[in-house]
Amino acid sequence: MDVNVKKNKESLTDEQVKQLIDDSQNGDKEARDFLVEKNLRLVWSVVQRFINRGYDPDDLFQIGSIGLIKSIDKFDLSYDVRFSTYAVPMIIGEIQRFIRDDGSVKVSRSLKETGNRVRRKKDQLTKELGRSPTVQEIAGALEITTEEVVHAEEASKSPHSIHETVFENDGDPITLLDQIADQNSKWFEKISLQDAIRTLSERERLIVYLRYYKDQTQTEVAERLGISQVQVSRLEKKILKEMKLNMDT
Repeated sequence: MDVNVKKNKESLTDEQVKQLIDDSQNGDKEARDFLVEKNLRLVWSVVQRFINRGYDPDDLFQIGSIGLIKSIDKFDLSYDVRFSTYAVPMIIGEIQRFIRDDGSVKVSRSLKETGNRVRRKKDQLTKELGRSPTVQEIAGALEITTEEVVHAEEASKSPHSIHETVFENDGDPITLLDQIADQNSKWFEKISLQDAIRTLSERERLIVYLRYYKDQTQTEVAERLGISQVQVSRLEKKILKEMKLNMDT
């Protein structure tokens, strides 16, 4: 490891960080340990997002540190992005996978009960109608809102970690993260979408989720929400316009 870098422990330039990563990936254990030490505060900042979920913060910190080490080992120096921008989603993914595998993604009791009611009513209406009922029909039968039906259904599904293996290529596991990176080497920039999405209403976030994360058509979204395809189209245009304005400011 460069002696000048070692002396400068208070702050490192982006070039120095990348030099340390290069040294670490070429077997320099001292450089790797130094990078881990310099980024422990970053791990703790991520851990704060998962406080009050029933886990010991120290345990989450240890898991997050594994994500940090993986990010050091896997960081592609050809990316025009700061290391911390790459490391944060890696750390988050590692913690989320731990929570998922522990089977402790916390869902409120009332939401679970609503989910069970929705499932039973959906089965009942399917038999009566001879087809899958719309969200509006389920909501009407249970006397709840369409949003409550959709949230109850989504809450019962298991979340996916960006480190989850989606398939293997000659024994080499390919993760969701690998696929995202392959599709767009600058995928990190998409992280800024989170702030824009947070400004949307609950219903608007749901439309974004169904359209762009579940790849559903406007017609499918309309059927699920119990509204017309035209309404979905208008809402989607309004949502995208608002998000663009928020990201430009």
